[in-house]
Amino acid sequence: MKLCVAVLLFCILKHTSGQPDSRGFISIDCGIRENSSYQDLASSIVYVSDHDFISSGQSRNISSNYIKPSLAWRNYNVRFFPDGTRNCYTLRSLVAGNKYFVRATFYYGNYDGLNKLPVFDLYLGTNYWHEVQFSGPTSVNWMDIIVAAPADYLQVCLVNKGMGTPFISGLDLRPLKSTLYPESNSSQSLVLINSNRFNMGPTDNSIVRYPLDPHDRLWSTYDTIPSWKETSATSVVQNYLTDAYDVPSAVMQNAATPVNGSRIDFSWDPSDPSVNISSRYFFVFYFAELQSVASNTLRQFDIIVNNSTWNTKPYTPPFLFADSISGIVQGQEMYNISLVATKNATLPPILNAMEMYLMKPITETATNPGDARAMMAIQETFGVSKNWMGDPCAPKAFAWEGLNCTYPPAGLSRITALNLSSNGLAGSITTYFGDLKALQYLDLSHNNLYGSIPDVLGQLPLLVFLDLSSNDLSGPIPYSLLKKSQNGTLSIRLGNNANLCGNGTTCGSGRKKINGAILTAIIIPTVAVIALFVISIFLLCRILKEKAKRRASGPKDETALLENREFSYRELKHITNNFRQEIGKGGFGAVFLGYLENGNPVAVKVRSESSSQGGKEFLAEAQHLTRIHHKNLVSLIGYCKDKNHLALVYEYMPEGNLQDHLRDTSTSKSLTWEQRLQIALDAAQGLEYLHVGCKPALIHRDVKSRNILLTTDLGAKIADFGLTKAFSDSKTHITTQPAGTMGYLDPEYYRSYHISEKSDVYSFGVVLLELITGHSPVVPINDSVSIHIGEWVHQNLDQGSIESIIDSSMGGDYDINSVWKVADLALHCKQEVFRERPTMTDVVVRIKEIMELEARRDREMNPALAGGDQSYAGETSVSEVEGSVGISEASPGPAMR
Repeated sequence: MKLCVAVLLFCILKHTSGQPDSRGFISIDCGIRENSSYQDLASSIVYVSDHDFISSGQSRNISSNYIKPSLAWRNYNVRFFPDGTRNCYTLRSLVAGNKYFVRATFYYGNYDGLNKLPVFDLYLGTNYWHEVQFSGPTSVNWMDIIVAAPADYLQVCLVNKGMGTPFISGLDLRPLKSTLYPESNSSQSLVLINSNRFNMGPTDNSIVRYPLDPHDRLWSTYDTIPSWKETSATSVVQNYLTDAYDVPSAVMQNAATPVNGSRIDFSWDPSDPSVNISSRYFFVFYFAELQSVASNTLRQFDIIVNNSTWNTKPYTPPFLFADSISGIVQGQEMYNISLVATKNATLPPILNAMEMYLMKPITETATNPGDARAMMAIQETFGVSKNWMGDPCAPKAFAWEGLNCTYPPAGLSRITALNLSSNGLAGSITTYFGDLKALQYLDLSHNNLYGSIPDVLGQLPLLVFLDLSSNDLSGPIPYSLLKKSQNGTLSIRLGNNANLCGNGTTCGSGRKKINGAILTAIIIPTVAVIALFVISIFLLCRILKEKAKRRASGPKDETALLENREFSYRELKHITNNFRQEIGKGGFGAVFLGYLENGNPVAVKVRSESSSQGGKEFLAEAQHLTRIHHKNLVSLIGYCKDKNHLALVYEYMPEGNLQDHLRDTSTSKSLTWEQRLQIALDAAQGLEYLHVGCKPALIHRDVKSRNILLTTDLGAKIADFGLTKAFSDSKTHITTQPAGTMGYLDPEYYRSYHISEKSDVYSFGVVLLELITGHSPVVPINDSVSIHIGEWVHQNLDQGSIESIIDSSMGGDYDINSVWKVADLALHCKQEVFRERPTMTDVVVRIKEIMELEARRDREMNPALAGGDQSYAGETSVSEVEGSVGISEASPGPAMR
């Protein structure tokens, strides 16, 4: 018996560990800037722009009134489709016949300012998927479908039905193993009903998704039911290899059970306008025993749906193994589900999770994949601006203009005729026409086609009519076409193509003469130009060499030659006029204004007697600093180690520090929101360079607004990283005595003495909040009470009051959407647990996205700027939806009876 059990476990037990494989994921944020991407902070999935997946539509941001902290980044913007009946995304590089999970997400948010909720249809390929409608402007609708791909691509189409403009916020595709969801196959798909995929135990409105669910399904919590309670376990709940649904342990570790009683009851009303009473539904319920049940106790129950018992014998869930009971229902106006303890049971029933699907027959046949691929390539080549979206032939009501297709009772549609006459086609005739093997009629007349006629047209087996007249085609007519024309199997029209000729000999001789004349006219001037260019380069090199010699023999007081220079203390006294003008003070010591021999201003940092840094440590740090060069880091000109005198000589930053500008001290005028964003980007790029560009990496340890200095044009540079510590690539953290400034100090670093780049990220999050609010890290509430700026911002955002935290000195001149995004980014940087914070690379990417959002607003307000192309690419090129899945006013799921 023991041997049998061991063999059984060996054969069917599955346990996976580590990060799930995300290869094959397609994750699209619809409406963000072309070529942009970001990494989702919660799931680490990279979301990309939809530019490469669709060629129609427009992008727009949602109204600021509907932005909230929990809202996912990809719901901040939409792509909407005011033109055309059908607009389609094409998801490529799939495997025909393989199974995929597709999710479309929609968040209205009054993006169009109309305050009118649209209703439109959603199609997957040629088959109707679902109607999209909304319960309110803040409802996040997501629709899932499980389907076997009929070709190496899938198309998701939005169809305008005259009830408002279709739009979309996000689109995801995930590959599935062929053994999962066997109910989905080549003839039938599974459509999730009203987001009815539930994690039954928790009551905290959390969402379980990737990486906890390797397939990135969204498991939402069920409504709080007073007569139910949660039971949970910390042990892993495992899956069998034969498991057909692969529910994650994070879901199965929780379950609902009655508070008092012996049954669980709930119901579901299929009142969905997209379906009817004859529709078939697939229900699957998931169970796992989470308690070690004593021998004298028993959990045993029946699963009853509309008075029909689904289990063949009294059911007992397996201990810490996921199990399921499923079935198909049809023809009822209400479905009542009950889990009822048997008379022998001593424990009540439990339910860990459940899913409810509409079984959707695949009734609409598509176009032959070869024909469809050829037509999509032709459309892309010539940019045809007809209704060429989605499947070329099906559904018949949406067939592409200019096509005739066959619609056999069984099998795929074929394209038999293509009329592109007078469509403004320009360029050579693409060979993709030769892939339309069922084509009989082809009309390309009255366009701007040039070049030769490809021989592939003569290889089309069924072609009987070809019109290429009134173009600018040249060269010989392919022999294959001439032969078909001569034997009467092809009618061909070639008029008004002056450079076409009927036989190759005539074309060849004429062209040789022309080519000879052309070569004579081109080669002589070309040689002359090249010779002139070579002479110019030679003279330029001579001039530059003479200048270099003069510089080498001249005075060596240029700033570039003073870099990494070692100064004597006497020189520092001369440079600073005996340390006359103090311009600042830090932990290292006082800072004095000085001037080099060439008149360039510098900032001289002199170590105070109280500084803990010794001579050896100082030299080591100075050597680190002399190797660091980046446009967003304050440059080290040189240093001084003269007996007990230690000093650093930096470039001078005339606009002082960011803190003074934000606190409105001295004569500083208020910074605009655009200037604040640029400062944030500059500072982030400087820190990113310390973390990523330096080898070994460097940690600043004292990031704060006072250590961000400003140039004359308000560019930002990171300063005071002289106390930075290096650590090798082999370490994930270092242990050191905490250093930094209160209010900016990473609490985890302070508690554990463990520091990493994420400590700088925390401090930078505080700086971002300062840029938004203008406040210091500690905000006074009254005369006796103050709170941290992060807590103060949290309190206001939780109340939906972002305007109350924004620095009033900006006078309302900002895009509230971009302020929301910066606030959201800042709070992510300030996560208590450092592993949950983004990297500085993530931060740089997100700030660039936000700056594009602000630039887009400026272009909309000032059309004269619309032609500009503003780029926010920084120097550092290194490694943004869904921060969290925020579901509000979601479509109702099953209700308790």
